[in-house]
Amino acid sequence: MATSKANGSQTAVISTEHTLSTITDAGSYVLGVDLSNMVLGDKLTLRIKTKVRSVGTTRTTYTANYANVQSILNTLSIPIASPNEFVATLEQTAGTGRAFNWEVTEL
Repeated sequence: MATSKANGSQTAVISTEHTLSTITDAGSYVLGVDLSNMVLGDKLTLRIKTKVRSVGTTRTTYTANYANVQSILNTLSIPIASPNEFVATLEQTAGTGRAFNWEVTEL
């Protein structure tokens, strides 16, 4: 059964990578973000970072890029299995800083 692990709202500052959530519990997670506030000229990058080993370095595992108005307003990442660390980030690189509601769901 899927359960909410973390959620919130992030108002983007242009060209700043905002950490939405850092989870150190082993599990499989999905990042969901509401893109309904995006307009023409906006660009957004969502990233998920993980560690392969507990003593390893946090590295990007998944990246998704979005631009302009979206036809699908809620986006979900692929499920990411992580025994050590799961970090979800959001970076708006163009447009006016928007507020994005988000949630990390544990599968």
